[in-house]
Amino acid sequence: MFGLTKRRRRRRLRAEPFPKEWLATIERNVQFFRRLSANDRAELLGHIQVFLAEKRFEGCGGLELTDVIRVTIAAQACLLLLHRQTDYFPRLLTILVYPSAYTAEEKRQIEGHVWQEGTTTRLGETGRSLGSMVLSWDAAKSGAADPSDGKNVVFHEFAHQLDYENYAADGVPGLVTRDQQLSWREVMRTEFASLRAADETGIPTLLDTYGATNPAEFFAVATEAFFERPGALRASHPKLYAELQHYFQQDPAEYSAERTHAR
Repeated sequence: MFGLTKRRRRRRLRAEPFPKEWLATIERNVQFFRRLSANDRAELLGHIQVFLAEKRFEGCGGLELTDVIRVTIAAQACLLLLHRQTDYFPRLLTILVYPSAYTAEEKRQIEGHVWQEGTTTRLGETGRSLGSMVLSWDAAKSGAADPSDGKNVVFHEFAHQLDYENYAADGVPGLVTRDQQLSWREVMRTEFASLRAADETGIPTLLDTYGATNPAEFFAVATEAFFERPGALRASHPKLYAELQHYFQQDPAEYSAERTHAR
């Protein structure tokens, strides 16, 4: 009964007229929106209505939270949901937004039982068991304004939330069939190893070498490249692009603002 009630509520939210002020914000701030097909724009707007009804936003570091902030972030997050059955990032409850980059305490393992403590500057973070996400508004806004620079903190952090949907942080989102899981693991293992080798040797690579940290970060970095540099990713990593295309049920090369297919 609860599941049926939730589906009905979401269907009702998607059918409601989209607020004109929200649409103006998207058209002004989210550059990929105008490149989507009419059907995709309509689907995205429906997802945004559900997303904003279900997720709580909080301003941090003195930031006064506005609908402009909420809608700009939601539009980017919901692009990852098009064409698929979705439960709207079910493990995420709250999004904390700072005005710009923020500092956080970090404990990092050097080797063995040796750990280093200190502070680090971040643009975003989320966790499997936290139920929350932290974003820099400056970074989220610039990511929406330049859809082809290869960097998008919202795509990155929400990819982690997709990863968590199968209750693990292993770089493997919820995949429907066993064959899909096997194909995903084979391709991702090979691509992750290649990125680690590039990171160690200093070879230039399309993918951000932060993705060499672990498989979870690799999936997040690959998601950024898939939506921001699809032409280049498809040309240089065709198997990786095919896996992401199959999972996301999208071909971003069709609407990308990418200026060139070479880095």
